[in-house]
Amino acid sequence: MGNQEEKKSTNHICVGLLAHVDGGKTTFSEQLLYHAGVIRSAGRVDQGNTVMDGDAVERARGITIYADQSCFEYGGDEYYFLDTPGHVDFAAETERVVAALDYAILLVDASSGVAAHTVTLFRMLKRFQVPVFFFLNKIDLNTADLERTMEEIKQRLTEDIILVEAPLDGEIPEELTEFAAGRDEDIMEDYLEGRPIERDRILASLKKIIKERNGFLCMKGSALKDQGVAEFFQVFHQLTETGYGEEEPFSGLVYKVRHDPDGQRIVYIKVLSGKLEGRDPVCVLEEKADKEDGEQVARTGEKVHQIRIYSGQQSRIIDKALAGSLCAVTGLSLPKCQDMVVRAGLNDTEIYQAFKTRPRLQMRPALQARVASENTDSHTLFNQLKFLEDEEPGLAVNVGEDKSLTVSVMGKIQLEVLDQVLRERFGTEVTFSPPKVLYRETIAAPVMGFGHYEPLRHYAEVHLRLEPAPRGTGITFASECHVDTLGINYQNLIKTHVFEKVHKGVLTGSPLTDIKMILTAGRSHLKHTEGGDFREATYRAIRQGLEKAESVLLEPWYQFEITAPEEYIGKIMADIQKRSGIFDPPRLNGAVMPVSGSGPAASFMDYGIELAAATRGTGSISMVWGGYRECHNTEAVIAECDYDKGADKENTSSSVFCSHGAGFVVNWNEVEQYIHLPKEEID
Repeated sequence: MGNQEEKKSTNHICVGLLAHVDGGKTTFSEQLLYHAGVIRSAGRVDQGNTVMDGDAVERARGITIYADQSCFEYGGDEYYFLDTPGHVDFAAETERVVAALDYAILLVDASSGVAAHTVTLFRMLKRFQVPVFFFLNKIDLNTADLERTMEEIKQRLTEDIILVEAPLDGEIPEELTEFAAGRDEDIMEDYLEGRPIERDRILASLKKIIKERNGFLCMKGSALKDQGVAEFFQVFHQLTETGYGEEEPFSGLVYKVRHDPDGQRIVYIKVLSGKLEGRDPVCVLEEKADKEDGEQVARTGEKVHQIRIYSGQQSRIIDKALAGSLCAVTGLSLPKCQDMVVRAGLNDTEIYQAFKTRPRLQMRPALQARVASENTDSHTLFNQLKFLEDEEPGLAVNVGEDKSLTVSVMGKIQLEVLDQVLRERFGTEVTFSPPKVLYRETIAAPVMGFGHYEPLRHYAEVHLRLEPAPRGTGITFASECHVDTLGINYQNLIKTHVFEKVHKGVLTGSPLTDIKMILTAGRSHLKHTEGGDFREATYRAIRQGLEKAESVLLEPWYQFEITAPEEYIGKIMADIQKRSGIFDPPRLNGAVMPVSGSGPAASFMDYGIELAAATRGTGSISMVWGGYRECHNTEAVIAECDYDKGADKENTSSSVFCSHGAGFVVNWNEVEQYIHLPKEEID
């Protein structure tokens, strides 16, 4: 790639390429790999011969679905390069990869400007604090407008950006020195005093500014015409560096799980510290929902077999992977996406230090669809879907009480791809029901729940206080019960039973969330308490509390950005209000007017089709997960679900007491008259 300026030490740098659909990512990747000497000629998406989109489904659809990667050396550094999906339905895959990046290259189409999804991607990179370089692509087209695109970036993404016209091989351009001076006090002082500033000092300052996300560099070109790609990466190389601790104990982040053609499980790891060698024993750190903040456990260790480096579909075996590198290992059955793996034998302090670096993901499926097959039995189909869930955790394959199978997805395109993947990999033909929204339930105010289980020769009583918790916290547990009242072994058992199943709400039977369950009291019997008694009492206490509580139905919301010509904005704002959404005041940005807002997934999941039709293809919408909020049409959803809480025998709210040697059932509204421990009241 032209003049490769040497650095003082070798860096291992993980770089991700991001853009909206049709932004030119894969074409850019091919050109970059060609100039790096990885491939002999650059492939093309329209010809189906690209290295990075090597999966059969990707080739058939002409889009990136999976985050493929390659490795190459340049100027003494080792680069791990990842091409990410651009479609919003596969944003969860992109998010998992972003969590492992050192730097990102964000492509912007200079012919169409900053797309709505580009804004989403930039926000995602900001959330993970990933430094970004911009490449303005398709500059060769007649419709390209460099000045307008730069202005859009400043208005919609960041004002701290500067366009660089050429590699920094000679004297640093005056405008770039000014850019550094505006963000570095030491440089600023010399610059204002007119003192000469050494080239290396300016480059060092720019590296720091970019790494800390205080400034962003941009270059232009055409990936299809191979214009500007090599020059861009020269600048990228000059202004990037990492500093991983190779002498520290090994720790790594699992960012992807795949299976090779033989069905062997491949775990992809970003090595965060130390080094990983073949046959090394490792442990998996797993965050437990029943732990207090900051707690975690190390799961049983396993041994690494092979360590591989992948470039597209090809791989080679290496002896060890160093800090900062990406590798793929065989032999591990436990790690899931976003798990942390560490060297076996770390102490608690070392485990905590490794675990606190684990990134928090936000992307969640908002839809669920039933899946069935005419040529494959349910048991086989379930195993096939679980196999795919290992690679895409968001599928959340589930078996309903009627034995039906469901999968969770981000959008309808993901269902189409899943259909194709099942045919390609397993020869299974499936049909999906229209996707439905994934609702959740919580409570509005604290409430006590009491559960008692005492058929003949069994005994357990549990008192739980259920309290509403902040959105997104899920189910948590605490105990205020003294060990003199109930032994710690039984208290731990109750905690286990709180988390071992998905508890249903009483409105629609949807899963409970955002509730803190506090054990206030409990009782066992010296002779009669058997295994499973506290399970029954705990389940019944939760359900009895819900019967009395003010339950709240929650629905998933999308955050969106809509772009369309100004003449359509009035109708778009009316559409948003009609769908119970909210939006910020629109702002004119050249020929288009972006509208940012949020709204219920149920109302907006099909809006993209209507928007395209209403604007004759000139309008677009980008949507990402926006969390759960109170449902906008609770009564209608409850009526449609038609959930009969009394008929749900797996989630009963009644308790069982014993009298004259026989058990009898007490309805939830009378339980408090029979419980054996004193009844607690809510303050």
